[in-house]
Amino acid sequence: MFRSLLISGLIVGAVGALGLQGCSDAESGKTEAPRPALVVQPLTAGASQDVFPGEVRARYEPELGFRIAGKISQRKVDVGDRVSKGDVLATLDTDDVNLQLDAARARFASAQADHKLARTELDRHQALLERQVISRSQYDAVESRFDAAQAQLRQARANLNVARNQTDYATLQAPQDGVIAQRRAEAGQVVAAGQPVFVLAVDGDREVRIDLPEQDVGRFVIGMPVAIELWSRKGKVFPGTLRELSPSADPRSRTFEARVAFDNDDVGADLGQSARVVASGVAGNGVLTLPLPAVTAEGDQRYVWVVNPDDTSLVKTPVETGPYSAETVPVLSGLSADAWVVAAGTHLLREGQTVIPVDRQNRQIELASADSAGPETDVDAETESE
Repeated sequence: MFRSLLISGLIVGAVGALGLQGCSDAESGKTEAPRPALVVQPLTAGASQDVFPGEVRARYEPELGFRIAGKISQRKVDVGDRVSKGDVLATLDTDDVNLQLDAARARFASAQADHKLARTELDRHQALLERQVISRSQYDAVESRFDAAQAQLRQARANLNVARNQTDYATLQAPQDGVIAQRRAEAGQVVAAGQPVFVLAVDGDREVRIDLPEQDVGRFVIGMPVAIELWSRKGKVFPGTLRELSPSADPRSRTFEARVAFDNDDVGADLGQSARVVASGVAGNGVLTLPLPAVTAEGDQRYVWVVNPDDTSLVKTPVETGPYSAETVPVLSGLSADAWVVAAGTHLLREGQTVIPVDRQNRQIELASADSAGPETDVDAETESE
């Protein structure tokens, strides 16, 4: 009995101690020391630029294939070879098409013989009809057989021409001057009619192929000016124009293919060279931008943590944002240009929390002097450089 009372007393005492400790922690939370917080001011959009890697390609890149099915007997060119119009690129095994040609010739010869016989019979019955030796119905029957023989001759002649074409189709020729960009079949491989065997990069205009992410494709339009820089000649920028934009995304990468045209007489780019396409960022018109980590979301509502300059406490401020880019977010409304916004660790903050504003060099910022050119200029410059 005494032991039970003793144990009960110990449990009650422990619970009381935990309660006191909890109260102490709650009280200490109210007086916790302000923590440093990296803050930035929003930048005015318009000076930013987006860079997209690309590759120099030919404007016209037809896929070349045989017009008939068969087994490739010879491949005469390889990737990178320069070809002229009419050059033989590959050939098919012609045993089957030669047999079909022989059969077509035999059918044509038979049709010629039948037509010749029908012509003779018609001439004979024509003379008999004029002497009224035969009836008109007999002559009409012979004339009908002649017409059928004549139609069969035309059909046999057409079949012979098709067989001759099939023999010619067993040879794949270059339709234009250019360079073999891709090889998709090899000698000994059986290919279907129309199956691509080579990709030809036609001589002439050159373009840069780039892939645009979904969040950026909405602000690109056909004809907009861009800049092109070759990796082999860094620092030298050439003008270009967005010529083509795919209306649908690639099912795997979820990016939109785009083609940028330029004057290759000035650039002198070679096929396959790596290039960069530089496009202007989000348009200005007073739109502000923040670093990507500065914007937090709860459901469909996005917000930022703004530092109150009077007491350096945090204010949860809802904002309306535009399409995200790789590093920045355009803020369409809800934020002033002179606001100081926490740019890192936003998920650890709470409403009313007191912080010590610091820049990226861990230097404390005096918010009262936000209008001065000192700290604000440093922070903005550092933010823009990143």
